[in-house]
Amino acid sequence: MNARAEIHWSGSAQDHRALASRRDWSQLEGLEGLWPELERLYGSQVALDAPHGRHPETLRFDALRQAIDRAAAAFADLGVAGGDVVALFAENGPRWLVADQGLMRAGAADAVRGSAAPAEELRYILEDAGAVGLVLESAALLERLALDGPALERLRFVVLLEGEAPTSPVTLPCLTWEAFLARGASRPLPPSPTGGPDRLATLLYTSGTTGQPKGVPLSHANLLHQLRTLGVAVSPSPGDHVLSVLPIWHAYERTAEYFLLSCGCRQTYTTLKQLRSDLQKVRPQYLISVPRLWEALLSGFEDALAAMPASRQRLLRKALAASRSFHRRKRVALNLTLTPESPATRLGAAAGALLIWPLHATAGALLWPKVRSQLVGGRLRTAISGGGALAIHVDGFFEAVGIELLVGYGLTETSPVLACRRPWSNRRGSAGLPLPDTGLKVVDPANRAPLPVGERGLVLAKGPQVMAGYHNKPEATAKVLDGEGWFDTGDLGLLLADGTLVLTGRAKDTIVLSSGENIEPGPLEEALVASPLVEQVMLVGQDRKQLGALVVPKAEALQAFAAEAKLTYPSADPALLRALARECNRLLAARPGSRPDERLGGVTLVEPFSIDNGLLTQTLKQRRDRIAERDRAAIAALYGES
Repeated sequence: MNARAEIHWSGSAQDHRALASRRDWSQLEGLEGLWPELERLYGSQVALDAPHGRHPETLRFDALRQAIDRAAAAFADLGVAGGDVVALFAENGPRWLVADQGLMRAGAADAVRGSAAPAEELRYILEDAGAVGLVLESAALLERLALDGPALERLRFVVLLEGEAPTSPVTLPCLTWEAFLARGASRPLPPSPTGGPDRLATLLYTSGTTGQPKGVPLSHANLLHQLRTLGVAVSPSPGDHVLSVLPIWHAYERTAEYFLLSCGCRQTYTTLKQLRSDLQKVRPQYLISVPRLWEALLSGFEDALAAMPASRQRLLRKALAASRSFHRRKRVALNLTLTPESPATRLGAAAGALLIWPLHATAGALLWPKVRSQLVGGRLRTAISGGGALAIHVDGFFEAVGIELLVGYGLTETSPVLACRRPWSNRRGSAGLPLPDTGLKVVDPANRAPLPVGERGLVLAKGPQVMAGYHNKPEATAKVLDGEGWFDTGDLGLLLADGTLVLTGRAKDTIVLSSGENIEPGPLEEALVASPLVEQVMLVGQDRKQLGALVVPKAEALQAFAAEAKLTYPSADPALLRALARECNRLLAARPGSRPDERLGGVTLVEPFSIDNGLLTQTLKQRRDRIAERDRAAIAALYGES
């Protein structure tokens, strides 16, 4: 490691040992080559399970390979050829994967998005991608798209994953899924794709927390890098159960799914509505999700705890405090903190951990197995959080009850994983070490000069997983990729001496107060959602004297808080808002390294942020610009403006 914050990570000794125990897939030139080998290895085992769809389906590895071949033959018969792009607008399910891999086997690529996206966004993607065909969730979506003009003229066919063909006339071939596969069964399999691993595999469109979505072209080489290196974080066994809840078209879920299937795992698709019951039915060994889900599971535990008798509450809270303290001291002793500790401090932490160990071990034997069973089914070996920062109190809770929670970091443009925490080096509060063959460096945002280790700046990345550039957007590409191939992630962070990446915020989210002080809202919002009174929060304050907070409250908890203080809820009682602001500021002041300007001048209560109202992306990230627009009157009132 140089004195400056730049690292080109080829992999640690532990990384190489972990990967040596996995199948490396180095012979593959494209993802379509994966399925014949998986059929040979795991043919009669279940690969995919979709219990909640309109047509519940279960596919074994041999049936999956056969369906992919039939889809490839059908696409080829419909005129799809190497280099073509077909739009795929649908939700999770085995048919999505069959269509996706059938297109790759035919030498084509897909442009993907969820069926719930606004029609104008889907029409934009269809036009921007130059799609020659359309695979849709249902006829209802086809009707909602109301296609006309050049996009319709270019289309050769429509395939519906669910339901019957539309009753109204359609000017191009429209096939049901059953008719589509039947067509492929009677046609020859097309020749194997040519062009090598650098050919286009998929076009993913950014979630668009601000502005128009951009097409991110990912090659087979980009995706194969992930397939070959994610084994540094997880080591699944054939037959392990995986529960899938994130949208399959998102880079994070999609890459994880390819990897876990390549290990012979059984993938079950669920929904947010069915998640809690499916955790008990499936009892997965692996679960891939985003911070919001882990926060919801913790909230569910806290709600259950609050309903218990007082004596039981005291027991669990005491045990939880002991287990948190044990793990915190253990991390200090093992040098797994974000700041280096002296040998004396580490020795003292080890001694303290030994003192707490009997109580922690008792809780680990008698209490935490029941908690794990109720939360995640009891068999979860590894949970992976990505798609955003994980609040430290959430991270610490799962650590305390014995769930190994790893964190990965990346972007759609990086396929997506750049770095992840390892089981043997699970440094809480960090994004982990880079994946093998990945470069990271931290530079001054103003002049791009490299910064020293430990100094915060803009994070740049380089590696086989980084896209070559945005689709049809050379100017946007030039803004994020330099001449040496370094990609501007837009994230702020620092590198530790061992190469661990610590993220501190998003450059575009930075709030600049009228005093000129720069505030990164992410870490402060993480601290605030630790409050039992706060469900969601977004900080505001650009060009103002002080920060303010838009708070979505936990209604019952805030009502009890108000009653205890003899205040009024749910009306916006100014005294209640002041009391809530004091509670929030207490949490902010308790943060390590807290600054005086990281305090709230006031709070206001707002309605929830959700996918349905357009204020969260499909991976549950806040659309900050849209929230600010919806609540602009509340923000103005917060600052005494008309």
